[in-house]
Amino acid sequence: MPILATAVIVLLIAAVFGPNWWIKRVMAKHGVERPDLPGTGGEFARHLLDEMRLRDVKVELTGDGDHYDPEDKAVRLLPEHHDGRSVAAVAIAAHEVSHAIQHARNERAFNARMSLVRQVIWADRIATCILLLAPVTFILFRSPALIILQVLCGIAIMATSVLVHIVTLPVEFDASFGKALPILEGGGYLSGKDMPAARSVLKAAAYTYVAAALATLLNIARWFRIFRF
Repeated sequence: MPILATAVIVLLIAAVFGPNWWIKRVMAKHGVERPDLPGTGGEFARHLLDEMRLRDVKVELTGDGDHYDPEDKAVRLLPEHHDGRSVAAVAIAAHEVSHAIQHARNERAFNARMSLVRQVIWADRIATCILLLAPVTFILFRSPALIILQVLCGIAIMATSVLVHIVTLPVEFDASFGKALPILEGGGYLSGKDMPAARSVLKAAAYTYVAAALATLLNIARWFRIFRF
């Protein structure tokens, strides 16, 4: 039985941390500087946006993860992708520009995702407050049943972010393989020998939200452990 329990724990850890480890490995492997590439990821993003007549969309440096901000109309790239000349920088730039294209085309799936993301930000804050206030509720009312209900309510609200990550996946796959990959292939921006690496990076970019969903599940499990469910 201890061996089985250990095996289950190892599998759970692998399931939660494996995707994140793989994403980081792919980005590091294909993030090696390539002086032979004609420009940086930031310059490439600007070029693509201009080509798509999205000149009102900015390209900015960020330390908060590569992303497209629809409210500020900005493609934001990490320093290694904004200033770097690598296959990863090119592929990530194309992926984030593809989100700008989805926004410009008013695509239904993208709009649905943005609406859900705004709600989840508040849901996470509310859930955290509910869970943190559980000990206060116990002190005031001394009711185990009320505490259980409060904790389950907080965890249920927190779990909504997992749903958002699931809804996000089709949007991410479209950005990577429905838009970015055809752009890279059709435009000849990378050589044929670099395209397998670009596909790996685009796949990693799409699966970023899988890793985020698993991290949320781990956080939920941590709250269950704290309250001894």
